[in-house]
Amino acid sequence: MVETGQVLTAATARPAPWQLSAAGRRARAATVATALFVGPFLLYVTAFLVLPALRLLTQAFSGAKGGVTLQYVAELAEPQVLHAFANSILLSAFSALVGLIVGGLTAYFAMGPNAPRGLRSFVTTFSAVAANFAGVPLAFAFIATLGSLGMITVWLKQWGIDIYAAGFSLYSLSGMVLVYAYFQIPLMLIVIAPALEGLRREWREAAENLGASAGDYWRHVGLPILLPSLLSAYILLFGNAFSAYATPYALTSGSLALVPIEISNVLSGNVMLAPQTGAALSIGMIVVMVVVMALYAVIARRVNRWGRR
Repeated sequence: MVETGQVLTAATARPAPWQLSAAGRRARAATVATALFVGPFLLYVTAFLVLPALRLLTQAFSGAKGGVTLQYVAELAEPQVLHAFANSILLSAFSALVGLIVGGLTAYFAMGPNAPRGLRSFVTTFSAVAANFAGVPLAFAFIATLGSLGMITVWLKQWGIDIYAAGFSLYSLSGMVLVYAYFQIPLMLIVIAPALEGLRREWREAAENLGASAGDYWRHVGLPILLPSLLSAYILLFGNAFSAYATPYALTSGSLALVPIEISNVLSGNVMLAPQTGAALSIGMIVVMVVVMALYAVIARRVNRWGRR
């Protein structure tokens, strides 16, 4: 025989019908809201990222007369293509490193608690503009200042300093790193600013109270906290430089071997009209970025495991 208390407990534990309907309405409303806002984003990604990538993949393995072929993928091993990939990777890696170091230090000193009033707003405003200043205008600006007849070049010659005779060239990889730094550093400022704001003053004060120096604080507290954000920022800067096309093409007129310029050459007919070769080069760029992101994932996992210790 069931006791009265147990019957009452079971009855009160069972939700009322109106409660179930209200919960169902909330669940349906959440589903509709998710589909309304997330659905268009997924459609956008599918239409402009997934489908073009699949198209490139099929085109890279398609012959000119139909069928499947490895001819165009095998062309990625040619010396000219390998040289273009090497230049693109080196240019992206060094320009991202310059942006990471200079941009990170600039953000720290410009947005710190001891920075002059108004400097933070000026730096963030300038960074938002400079990070999007690229292409032909940026190339013209550097040619007018650091080209062979640029303003700074001519001014230095008047002082007996010939930077081009010393080995510098704006149209080389080192010159391109300098040009890329113009938009890499502001982008780093924008990306790393929230992470720097996340460093609490109490953490530094606690470290100082325990006898830690400034170097000890950054080595044991500050940098371990910022390291995941720094790695993410470096990957972003690397991808930003790796895919840049308008700036190097306008600056060098295609004389510098870079993968985006090679893709333009085979698609525009300057060398040959071969859409399959362009697709294979694009797949090569995707593979490089996938490898870089895989390395980032491995390093980030180890950093997080080390940070939990």
